[in-house]
Amino acid sequence: MANLNVLSKEGTKVNSIELNQDIFGIEPNQHVLFEAVNLQRASLRQGTHAVKNRSQVRGGGRKPFRQKGTGNARQGSTRAPQHVGGGVVFGPTPRSYSYKMPKKMRRLALRSALSSKVNEGVFTAVENFTMDAPKTKDFLAILESLDADRKVLLVLEEKDVNIELSSRNLQGVTTLTPEGLNVLDILSADRVIFTEGAINKAEEVLL
Repeated sequence: MANLNVLSKEGTKVNSIELNQDIFGIEPNQHVLFEAVNLQRASLRQGTHAVKNRSQVRGGGRKPFRQKGTGNARQGSTRAPQHVGGGVVFGPTPRSYSYKMPKKMRRLALRSALSSKVNEGVFTAVENFTMDAPKTKDFLAILESLDADRKVLLVLEEKDVNIELSSRNLQGVTTLTPEGLNVLDILSADRVIFTEGAINKAEEVLL
């Protein structure tokens, strides 16, 4: 077990918490992290690209010129691929790029991502992260006191409307609950902030 200081919203130490080494203290598996990021990025692709092949292009029903005697190569349609305005050969068609990873690999990827942030010293625990009313200025002040002025991932024990409304206009700030944790958001963040309750909940989910 590794001890981590728990801070208040003002950035002062309140107490400490023991992190589960099986989740926050493992040796990050770089290959599994690579596969998990590829999976997420592939799933984000829309796959709506499409072209028209020879059968879908309008026109071209009439033979452009007679078969023999012109000196040209025989042609059956002006919509063949070699003609301007013809169909496209082997072009992209709508498809899904998503694929699946085994459950054990997904969990190992999450544990590896969290452990890498702890090892880098950019993992912060706060006692609680609540606001009486949605106000972006107050939210920014809390982040500054926690030394989180760049890309931030904030993980709350449960959804908080005031936090979501205060942070949604801030570029680079992402708020999640432990159930929504994903490798791409963790690795993309320069600072990962967990509430004390979110740490306990994440340990229950990932064990």
